Amino acid sequence: MTAVHPIISVRNLTCGYDDTIVVENVSFDIMPGEVFIILGGSGCGKSTLLKNMIGLYEPMAGQVLIDGRDLVTASGRERDEIIRRFGVMYQMGALFGSMSLLQNVMLPLEEFTDLPREAMTMIARSKLAMVNLEKALYKMPAALSGGMRKRAAIARAMALDPTILFLDEPGAGLDPISSAELDELVLSLSRALGITFVIVTHELESIYKTADRVIMLDKDVRTIVAQGDPRVLRDTSENIYVKRFFHRMPSQDAGTPRVDCAAE
Repeated sequence: MTAVHPIISVRNLTCGYDDTIVVENVSFDIMPGEVFIILGGSGCGKSTLLKNMIGLYEPMAGQVLIDGRDLVTASGRERDEIIRRFGVMYQMGALFGSMSLLQNVMLPLEEFTDLPREAMTMIARSKLAMVNLEKALYKMPAALSGGMRKRAAIARAMALDPTILFLDEPGAGLDPISSAELDELVLSLSRALGITFVIVTHELESIYKTADRVIMLDKDVRTIVAQGDPRVLRDTSENIYVKRFFHRMPSQDAGTPRVDCAAE
């Protein structure tokens, strides 16, 4: 039997801003084809961790290995080769408003390939068809719903045929129907193409529906406090923070009104 190696390995990663540590000394592996979710409450460092994993920020310490190659220390052509292995969908989609969907999806092809124009157009059309936007090729982002813009951003992230897709809060700002449609898209792309998804979210319905495994961050301890199947964590974890998150329990002082003693 052939051993399956992690497609992503994070080793002893510490990251933050200036001298402020947000996430400290975290290690975990992500296997090929997994839907892997990074979750936790507001301010716990989910998006900070993701931005360090994609090389947008430089970690304070540690390694991010993509197929065994260290993104943190790589430079030049090697770094470009590693980055081309993955695509990224940012929280607000980050589509260019002055370009049609087709033009938006063609951008990575224009920047990173020497393909003929006709080939780039064909590839971009096929990616938009994968996310059910084949009838919106020439529409501008402003003319689309939030869910359509998110799907278009995923199509652009797939333009170079990455094996990994990073999605930052894909359901943010979407109505329940659009969010559910996005969940179905993630599952269908994972199953049909074997894409590995790394998703930052705190939306419980999406987590239960899509995740193979999760890690949970806690801003108070600045590290991973739980990892595994989210349903198992929900039903068995004894960690009070994990229980509060999965069961939507308020903290003990959340409902206590504050009294300004000085005003008495």
